[in-house]
Amino acid sequence: MRPVGAALFVSITDNKNAVTSLIQLLQDSPAFLIALCGIVGLMVGSFLNVVIHRLPKMMEREWQHQCAELNDEPPAKEPRYNLVVPRSACPHCGHNISALENIPVVSYLLLRGKCKSCGAPISLRYPIVEAISGILSAYAAWHFGFGLAALGTLLFIWALVALTFIDFDTQLLPDNITLPLLWLGLLLNFSATFTDLHSAVIGAIAGYLALWSVFWLFKLVTGKEGMGYGDFKLLSAIGAWLGWQMLPLVILLSSLVGAVVGIALIVAARHGRSVPIPFGPYLAGGGLIALFWGQTLTHDYLQLFATP
Repeated sequence: MRPVGAALFVSITDNKNAVTSLIQLLQDSPAFLIALCGIVGLMVGSFLNVVIHRLPKMMEREWQHQCAELNDEPPAKEPRYNLVVPRSACPHCGHNISALENIPVVSYLLLRGKCKSCGAPISLRYPIVEAISGILSAYAAWHFGFGLAALGTLLFIWALVALTFIDFDTQLLPDNITLPLLWLGLLLNFSATFTDLHSAVIGAIAGYLALWSVFWLFKLVTGKEGMGYGDFKLLSAIGAWLGWQMLPLVILLSSLVGAVVGIALIVAARHGRSVPIPFGPYLAGGGLIALFWGQTLTHDYLQLFATP
């Protein structure tokens, strides 16, 4: 009979060899890396739907508890509610979503966009978030290849997808996502993954101060608040990831897209001018464009003004 210690050693060795083989396969086969990242992106997208729906509600509950404490009132007794508990269920009939009904994109197509139990329509938002996450994850693998940059980009993409849709729904950019994103950007750039650490630190500071200054200038002129503090933190996080050199491009892209979409909503959809339009999604889009194509866009722009 093999001793327990020897069996454990063999098991650890086998697992180590398996991990080494997987890493070697990812390095040697770009197609496998892209496919794997795409599949993982789809699965993470399914989880991001939970984050988008539940995180604002969790924040609201926390605010209610804090208000109760300030008023010396006992907090309301509520069932446990977080990103894991309770299980996902149909909002119309309460039917618990099984694993087979939760396969990214595929389940939505097989169910024809309806609840299996009551036939109520399922929002198209769910497969859209999953598809965006999967496609961008696969593209990140193709663009950067195997390495720390690809892994960091995946985390960057997933955070921005969650922030985009939360901001669309609630005009909130939760600190639970923006602040860890900022610190993670600085941490990755210790090894100059996307830019040097000096540029990353200045980018974080400049990103925050840029929108902070616009906020106060607008408030002094109009007496109104033109954006939220979450936008400052998001641009600060983008600056920490990409460096201060990319901030002008991010601000330009997000402002142009935001202006076009805002005007389109006012004209075509009769969106009231007093109704706030979230700026976070456009910052996120500008950040992703700068991440993938920022160097090329900046180079091409400067070439327009280069002397012949």
